Amino acid sequence: MANEQIKLKTELRVAEGSNAAGRLRRAGMIPAAVNRSGGDTTLVKFDAHTFEGLLRQHTSEHFIVTLDLDGEMIPTLPREVQRNVITGNTIHVDFIEVSLTEKITITIPVELLGEPVGVRVSGGILEHLLREVEVACLPGDVVERFTVDTSKLEIGEVLYVSDLKLSDAYTVVNTSEDQAVATVVSPVEESEEDQDAETEAEEPAAGATKPE
Repeated sequence: MANEQIKLKTELRVAEGSNAAGRLRRAGMIPAAVNRSGGDTTLVKFDAHTFEGLLRQHTSEHFIVTLDLDGEMIPTLPREVQRNVITGNTIHVDFIEVSLTEKITITIPVELLGEPVGVRVSGGILEHLLREVEVACLPGDVVERFTVDTSKLEIGEVLYVSDLKLSDAYTVVNTSEDQAVATVVSPVEESEEDQDAETEAEEPAAGATKPE
């Protein structure tokens, strides 16, 4: 299901630089930049508490945010959310303006649901091979994730991009529908692969000498 559009009250900001940004954050505001469709950039600020509350409602940053800038409604997508490495608080946001009537290309995470039969009954191991997929869609159809049910997977079976069963609202780009998303392998296969990897790591390269 597409995300509900969210409105965020914003104000223009004039002062630039790290000192000005620091003052804004201490005042409980977040500095941000809006990359406009015409190519220019609009600098804005908004309430930090309000924005953090919006983020807590979503497990990813793939959602439409309509910025209310002095009565001008600007539909955007968060392109980059920068956080303080210690506190985790948002310190800056880059938005990109979008047209609600024109398709965009966006990368959306893929989430696996259910416990495969091959894991539950046969002791296999579920491997998540493709964690995101690039699609073209209208901004209003952007979702936080695509899901695929793995519960019927037996050992040796594979789920592909085509098994995501996306609606006509989405066109997969730069990825084949035959691309594997997930598979269940036997624990023996997994162990052999690990052992082979360890052996390759331990073998000296051709011509190399053992360290003294």
